[in-house]
Amino acid sequence: MFPKSTYINRRNQLRKQFKTGLLLFPGNEESAMNYADNTYHFRQDSSFLYYFGLDFPGLTGIIDIDNDKDWIFGDDLTIDHIVWMGSQPTIAERSQKTGIEHTGSQKDLLNLLAEAKKQKQPIHFLPTYRPEHQINLHNWLGIPVNQTNDFASKEMIVAVSDQRNIKTEEEIAEIEKAVDITTEMHQAAMRFARPGMKEAQVAAKVHEVALAHGGNISFPIIATINGQTLHNHYHGNTIKEGDLFLLDAGAETPLHYAGDMSSTFPVSQKFTDKQKEIYQITLDAHNAAIEACKPGTAYKEVHFTAARNIFDGLKALGFVKGNTAEAVQAGAHALFFPCGTGHLMGLDVHDMENFGEEIVGYGGEPKSTLFGLKSLRLARPLQPGFVFTIEPGIYFIPELIELWKSEKRFTGFINYDKVETYKDFGGIRNEEDILITTEGNRILGKPLAKSIEDVEAERAKAWE
Repeated sequence: MFPKSTYINRRNQLRKQFKTGLLLFPGNEESAMNYADNTYHFRQDSSFLYYFGLDFPGLTGIIDIDNDKDWIFGDDLTIDHIVWMGSQPTIAERSQKTGIEHTGSQKDLLNLLAEAKKQKQPIHFLPTYRPEHQINLHNWLGIPVNQTNDFASKEMIVAVSDQRNIKTEEEIAEIEKAVDITTEMHQAAMRFARPGMKEAQVAAKVHEVALAHGGNISFPIIATINGQTLHNHYHGNTIKEGDLFLLDAGAETPLHYAGDMSSTFPVSQKFTDKQKEIYQITLDAHNAAIEACKPGTAYKEVHFTAARNIFDGLKALGFVKGNTAEAVQAGAHALFFPCGTGHLMGLDVHDMENFGEEIVGYGGEPKSTLFGLKSLRLARPLQPGFVFTIEPGIYFIPELIELWKSEKRFTGFINYDKVETYKDFGGIRNEEDILITTEGNRILGKPLAKSIEDVEAERAKAWE
């Protein structure tokens, strides 16, 4: 945990945004895989972690604005639990570490909420993403299970997201630890992968690095020779000479802060000339996007910077034609770049995505419905303390190419005869984690090989 003062200060900062009410933070429960005692890896709710810090199941936190009290509720372990889990501190003892004096049982929580309802005290809560939250809120507050998020507090969403979006120095240091480990994960893959292996073997090597540092992965590993599929979690292919290997993986520290990086490297020792051409375009777009990241610049403009660079690079190779600005405005580039340039990152690898992108990533502004642009998760002006990813890519998706060609879409911009010859190419992206500073930006963590020369130098180590 961070020092006790960190959690006290976070709660006090939040309570200043409210005049009355209870701020309700349900923690996560254990989740069974196939029977009650065989559970998935426990992961605490990130907002509960942010304000209350305690990383075990069965807890609920409350900030009582009217009575100026902070509470943690939960039931202490019985002897039956202790037999299996060993001696454990009480909830009151644990709560001292987060600066909370007031604790109670689950029954006490029900009584407090019932009294708040009786007194018509507002009860604020964040959008849910787990069934147990929906069931608990139904039992506690009488909210229909399938309508839980309709009753989530917009006031609380805005207050929490504005606070969590600005990372403190201690958070930045923790994120940087995660990114350093993430770099090691990608280096391990580059130095390990050989023709004839299964994708799963490379994914296992990557996961090993995260576990060895005492944490875990921050999301399921993407390790694939089919990089044209944006989130490809299948690891059953045999990798072979001439393939490109796309790895998207990140570490999560014991304090649950995330890293998230992507790399693309040849399964052979070197890129082919064809691969080099496309790789260099994606890298140029990546570097241009990072250069555009400054305080006050809207992230949407960073995205358009990447998109224009990709279109210009593909134009030089004959894939596209016409005015770049007009093509990007119309969305023609999305045949090759159908996603956003990046996303916020912190305690969640897609930070606070369960709150809704319109508030967290757009500051309340509406999202575009245009294909490609609608997948941009972050668009708002950048502020010092924001941490996010930069990950533009080029993807040759056969099904999308066939669809757009059959619909004669953007024929004034796209040379489909040329594009058709690359339907088996796959996909490429690089990804780094960026901090906005008062002066500009800083790439977090240890550097990862990303130039063609540096990637090939890393790959040579797999044969040493």
